[in-house]
Amino acid sequence: MAINATNTGNAIELIPPGSYVARCYSMIHIGTINVEYQGQTKMLNKVRLTFELPTELRVFNEEKGEQPMVKSKEFTLSMHEKSTLRQFLESWRGKGFTDEESKLFDITKLLGIDCMLSIIHKESKNGGNYADISSISRIPKGMKCPPQVNENFEFNFEDKFNIQVLESFPDFIKDKIKSSQEYIKITGDLEEIELQKEDEDLPF
Repeated sequence: MAINATNTGNAIELIPPGSYVARCYSMIHIGTINVEYQGQTKMLNKVRLTFELPTELRVFNEEKGEQPMVKSKEFTLSMHEKSTLRQFLESWRGKGFTDEESKLFDITKLLGIDCMLSIIHKESKNGGNYADISSISRIPKGMKCPPQVNENFEFNFEDKFNIQVLESFPDFIKDKIKSSQEYIKITGDLEEIELQKEDEDLPF
C-alpha cells in the first residue's frame, strides 16, 4: 500500500482539479465508529476506498521513482437507496441496483476496477484547501486506463486483519480503526485466547 507523504514539512501537493482515469486499489474497513454529523453523534460502519491516478505521476520516494497520485474517500457501509455509497456505485457502473442486488453487495469486487474520477478543491475547516472526489463514472468507450501500479490491498476484521499492517497506517486512520466496535471485539478475543494459552501452560 502506497502512503504518499513528505518528510520535509512541506504541504502535500494537491491533485489538480479535473477529470482523470483512475483505478480502485485499496479498501480499508474502518469499522463501526462514532461520527458527528449536523450536531448529532451516530454509530456508523465506515469503509475507506483509495484510487490511484496513473496519469498523474510524481516522485514521493527517490528509491521508488515515479508513482501515481492517490485519492481516498470514506463511505458508510450501507446500500440504502439514499446512501452515498449506493449512489456512488450506481454512478460508477452506469446503472442502478435492483432490490435483490442491493440486499448484499460485496464491495471487494471493486478492487482493480478502473473508472473516471472528477477532482475538485474544497476549503477545509482550518482555512486550507484539499482535493475531493466530486463524482465517478465509467471510462468512456475508446479510452483506456494505464496498467495498475499499486497492488490491490484489503484490510478487514475477518480474513485480512493484521496488527503489524494496522500499525503502519497513518495515525488518523489507525485511531479510527482502534476506536471501532470491531477492533475492540477482535483484540478482546485475542487477549482471551492468549490468557487461555497461559492457563494451559501452568504445571498444575
